[in-house]
Amino acid sequence: MLPNFGSDPDAFGRFAERFARYMGTANFLFYMTIFVVVWIIFNVVGLFGFQWDPYPFILLNLFFSTQASYAAPLILLAQNRQDDRDRVTIEQDRARDERNLADTEYLTREVAALRIALREVATRDYMRAELRSLLTDLLEAQEELRTDESTGPERREKVKDKIKDKRDKQRNPRTQQIPKVQAPQPKNEEPDSGLSPVGTSPERQSGPSSDPES
Repeated sequence: MLPNFGSDPDAFGRFAERFARYMGTANFLFYMTIFVVVWIIFNVVGLFGFQWDPYPFILLNLFFSTQASYAAPLILLAQNRQDDRDRVTIEQDRARDERNLADTEYLTREVAALRIALREVATRDYMRAELRSLLTDLLEAQEELRTDESTGPERREKVKDKIKDKRDKQRNPRTQQIPKVQAPQPKNEEPDSGLSPVGTSPERQSGPSSDPES
């Protein structure tokens, strides 16, 4: 005949929470006040001959004592369940904060690694400076080849080896330096009469008949 709370341990806890929640509402206070007023009026005036608890209302005091003796444990049980839920929520929040902290530290390390890697990436100005340097070397080599054509093939080979050594030295990371970016020349300035704007000799542009080898 007694209720079995073993199959559902939280059933009584849910009942305690509902009872404690209802006792903390305005409806409970309103209905309790009406009950007390009606009780006192019936027992003082004796309406319809009903006067079962005369002054000093011992039965009403016993009823309030019994209600308080049961309400206090139910409220404590509801508070304990709420504390358990709060504890679980705090543990979950702590675990979430730890994961967020780990993710933030990982992202910080990744950003630092990207910054270090970006320092070694060639920029647009650096590439332009490198191209200008290569163009200057090509023009110098062409000029040297033009001036040394009369000396024979041996002199040409020496000039080519010299240019190759210079290019290898520039490509060596130990001796490589970022060249200084030169200011571009104005467009209205006429190019050198000996060289074309692209760095080729006018004799070779004039036609195949002007080539000494042809």
